[in-house]
Amino acid sequence: MVEFSKIIQTITIVAPTLLLAVILHETAHGLVAEKLGDPTARIMGRITLNPVPHIDPVWTVLIPLVLIVSGSRFIIGGAKPVPINPLNFRNPRRDMMWVSLSGPATNLALAIVSAMLFHTMKQAAGDLPSEFFLKILRPVLSMLYVSVLINVVLAVFNLIPVPPLDGSKILMGILPLELSEKMARLEPYGMLILIILIFTNVLFRVINPIIGLILRMLL
Repeated sequence: MVEFSKIIQTITIVAPTLLLAVILHETAHGLVAEKLGDPTARIMGRITLNPVPHIDPVWTVLIPLVLIVSGSRFIIGGAKPVPINPLNFRNPRRDMMWVSLSGPATNLALAIVSAMLFHTMKQAAGDLPSEFFLKILRPVLSMLYVSVLINVVLAVFNLIPVPPLDGSKILMGILPLELSEKMARLEPYGMLILIILIFTNVLFRVINPIIGLILRMLL
């Protein structure tokens, strides 16, 4: 168990970056869906940077908090899925693939921008008074560093081809129709499959090398 002061410090750094990452992820889904003909997310008030409509009690609050309190090195979370109606798309399979891809792509873009700012500010820190660095720049650098970590993890995690993650819908858009329909039948069991993969550590054995490779490139 992590000491209380450390927990508060971690929450202060992680919470804003995680919230921004999941909000932009879901907003990207809504924006691309709207562009492709489905206004459902706009009508439901989900294309917004206001965090309230996006907050899910379990994925946005409980799971990240439990991971932080337990001292886990792997922190992940999510927001309420943006409502999408594929019937509004001209080509539902293709368009759903692009909508799904937009979330992880947004997280990867955020990771790249955060990494660029991190390196730029870290380099500039050498010319600044140490007191300024400790009080102002150090917390900002910590948040940028965490932003890279969180967004890379979210991008890779969501690309796993297991329902209801984005990767499953991307794969269904690529596969032949018959295979796509078979995969769609797994959706009711997707969360169970995902939990089994997490608790058996199979998931992390697959994604950790990918996450590590991207982090080495960015940091």
